Amino acid sequence: MRVLHTADWHLGKRLEQFERTEEHQDFLDWLIGILNAEKIEVLIVAGDIFDSGSPSNSALEQYYRFLRQVKDTCCRDVVIIGGNHDSISTLNAPKTLLKYFNVHIVGGVPEHPAEQVIPIKNSDGEIGLIVCAVPFLRDKDIRLSISGETAEEREMRIKMGIMDHYHNLVEHIALHKEKDIPVIATGHLFAAGGAASGSEKDIHVGNLGQVAGDQFPMEFNYIALGHLHKPQKVNGAEHIRYSGSPIALDFSEYNHKKQVIAVEFRKGVVEVKEVPIPPSRSLIRISGSMSSVKSQISLLEDAGLKYPAWVELKIETDAFLPDLSEQLAKLKLSKPFIGHFFSRQQLIRRNNTDSKVEALALNDLTPEAVFGKKYESVYGSPVPEEMLSTFKEALEALHQQEGGS
Repeated sequence: MRVLHTADWHLGKRLEQFERTEEHQDFLDWLIGILNAEKIEVLIVAGDIFDSGSPSNSALEQYYRFLRQVKDTCCRDVVIIGGNHDSISTLNAPKTLLKYFNVHIVGGVPEHPAEQVIPIKNSDGEIGLIVCAVPFLRDKDIRLSISGETAEEREMRIKMGIMDHYHNLVEHIALHKEKDIPVIATGHLFAAGGAASGSEKDIHVGNLGQVAGDQFPMEFNYIALGHLHKPQKVNGAEHIRYSGSPIALDFSEYNHKKQVIAVEFRKGVVEVKEVPIPPSRSLIRISGSMSSVKSQISLLEDAGLKYPAWVELKIETDAFLPDLSEQLAKLKLSKPFIGHFFSRQQLIRRNNTDSKVEALALNDLTPEAVFGKKYESVYGSPVPEEMLSTFKEALEALHQQEGGS
């Protein structure tokens, strides 16, 4: 049986004020072709289908149109789990209807653990694969809040709760394993040893819930993970992987080689194939003094992609440049393949030790950064680590409340 692992679509995502709808549509159209080209029978989407718990109409339209198009391919089953960006209710609302089309939705942890165990039939009508469809695990799914626990105790409780959840599924797949039926587990989490991009939202209180690859049950033949946007193996394990996001979601992902992962089971052997996703837009990062930035821009060449390139500029300067927009507009005239400059000025304060102060807009800052700056302006010192940890926990609880609605 041939399976395709993908994750972190983030339909509806913007880069500042710019829509990504066309890039996402190009990926979805390409994916339909790959299902046929790779003879895929099962598609797995490991969370964060949408960028928001309240997706736009255009994002919902893309999602449902894609599911309809899948039925015209050789792919018989689709398994979709909820991620930390997804609303459980939004994903689960049509699950009863979609199940008639072999689209299996697990938006959040169901009441009965066995509901996460999905048997997939092969072309002969027999069970050929089991998918343990584990969604993003919220705090309420894995632990009870304990007043007065330390940060270390909280971290251990989260890790143990995640692992217990996976190990509790083993009894539900025992009969299938006796028949040598392969098992895939999904997850939307931060595994220890994984490399984040910077574009992922913290989960499990600042990513405390990191679990090691060798802590997953041995009964799983392949583990399809989502959340980290960089494609990667977990601690070098061939069978535990992040497929990564299909497009570069922000400039921290500018050098990622995007891919989906084709997995084939043959007589107990797992064969894994990385399938590169053709990019449709370049994201480019440039930093330095204004003269250095101009020089680097002059060296840029047209990559010949479908959409104009977007370029992030971090310009170091002794004084604010009021005519920066005009200077950049002139530079762009000789580089018609550049669609937009995302510019930031870093003001260098000259004293005993040079320091840099970046001119930032509010939407450049994370909630944690805003909290830290507010604390420092009131108390004149950096926010204590324990207080920042408490703030992150409160922020995550708010996100989970919104995502579960």
